[in-house]
Amino acid sequence: MKQKNDDAYKSIGEVAKDLNLVNLKTGKLNTHTIRFWEKEFKQIKPKIFSGKRRYYDKKSIDTLKKIRFLLKEKGFTINGVKKFLVNERSFNLDESLNSSINTSKNNLKSKLKKISNLVKEIKKLG
Repeated sequence: MKQKNDDAYKSIGEVAKDLNLVNLKTGKLNTHTIRFWEKEFKQIKPKIFSGKRRYYDKKSIDTLKKIRFLLKEKGFTINGVKKFLVNERSFNLDESLNSSINTSKNNLKSKLKKISNLVKEIKKLG
């Protein structure tokens, strides 16, 4: 059987299998769990093509993995996971803002150093 590329969209059944969302009594995949999470978490955005079939990209699958881990392994509530995902996102935004501030700070330092060196050279001439 051919392995799908990681960037390829996956069906809801494939995602349920990857997340090990299986009904232990019947052995069937619990795809309804993913549809429920989809309603609860706006971060999950499946593509819905003809026939109303859902397909998930890598970003949505990664988010679903986090949700499953936090709910099933860590015992978070739905609201707890929502807060975690929002805080995680704002943390990432803060990180990128800080890095851009640091970059501009380094640029300023570099420019000041160049100006300082120019002033020293001018003083030597005079």
